[in-house]
Amino acid sequence: MTPRILIIAGSDSGGGAGIQADIKTVTMLGGHAMTAITAITAQNTLGVAAVHPVPTDMVLAQIDAVVRDIGVDAIKIGMIGSARTALAVAEKLGELPGVPVVFDPVMVATSGATLADDATIAAFERLMARATVVTPNLPELDALGGDPAALVAAHGCAVLVKGGHAGDAQVTDRLYSSNPEDPPEIEWSDPRIETEATHGTGCTLSSAIACGLAQEWDLPEAVARGRRFVRIAMREAPGLGRGHGPMGQQAVRLDLNMSFFEPMLNQVTVPAEDLAASERFYRLLGLRQVVRASPRYARFETEGGATFSVATDKAYTAPVVYFECGDLDVTVAYLEQQGVKFEGEPKDEPWGWREARLRDPAGNAIRLYQAGEMRRFPPWRLDDA
Repeated sequence: MTPRILIIAGSDSGGGAGIQADIKTVTMLGGHAMTAITAITAQNTLGVAAVHPVPTDMVLAQIDAVVRDIGVDAIKIGMIGSARTALAVAEKLGELPGVPVVFDPVMVATSGATLADDATIAAFERLMARATVVTPNLPELDALGGDPAALVAAHGCAVLVKGGHAGDAQVTDRLYSSNPEDPPEIEWSDPRIETEATHGTGCTLSSAIACGLAQEWDLPEAVARGRRFVRIAMREAPGLGRGHGPMGQQAVRLDLNMSFFEPMLNQVTVPAEDLAASERFYRLLGLRQVVRASPRYARFETEGGATFSVATDKAYTAPVVYFECGDLDVTVAYLEQQGVKFEGEPKDEPWGWREARLRDPAGNAIRLYQAGEMRRFPPWRLDDA
């Protein structure tokens, strides 16, 4: 069933953040986005010119309308508009027990504009008490008291502290869990992507996490998948505007499989004898070359996001088909129970992919794998790709 995600947030007229970023994210991750708009903003990549809060009664009416008819599998809350709306939404969430809630406590826009006054921030206490996870950046965490463990203890929600504002070469996010079955603290760290296209990163991450929770991934896995989506969307930014530009959620294609057991075809490797001749041929066909490792390997990106490789390695005597899995280890364990034979257990490869190898009944080589960002955006991606 298509995950139904209710987004309670403000509108960004520039399309970079807010409801617009949320809808793009949910859509690209296979969900159905429903909205309760809390505020209308006039903004672009340079800043916020005006904010018009939507009356609280209208926000509640939007929530009631979609829940009553369509239903909801997860809720994402962003810019809330006013203290009165925050308190009313918190009370409304009490009518939806068991529905995961991702609360992104939006206070300041990327451009620096204030999007929540002191009374609204104080009302966040009620929303945190209803949330599954709260996702503050470092300035927002300071405004909420500065101690994520204390927030977990006080409100019973998990807290994901986003580390992008630290300015370090590595961006480190930390999840403080409220689930006794999880480690109390989980850390993810990746190289900073040097770009001005950071407008909507928080909105995008929280919506992606909501999609993962709606599809019954546990919270750490939903966070990991959400982070991968954000990083690829940043790399795909279209370069619009003169300030903090929008991300490229619409271009994240075939990079994240949100299904437990349905593999996704997105990579094929064929043998080659003359790498340079093969490179020229496939570029002539219109493929975009993204990796060159002469004289043995080249990878290309096709329209739609699938990749295609040629290899002179003797190990490649026939085409190899790659299916990316939502959870490789779970998929392999399930298939082994069904009698499928693998050539080895899932293995982390030096090129950043995790693979499991097998053959179909005709002897064709098959790879089940997970690569995420490493398929189209490895560190050795060609600069002029």
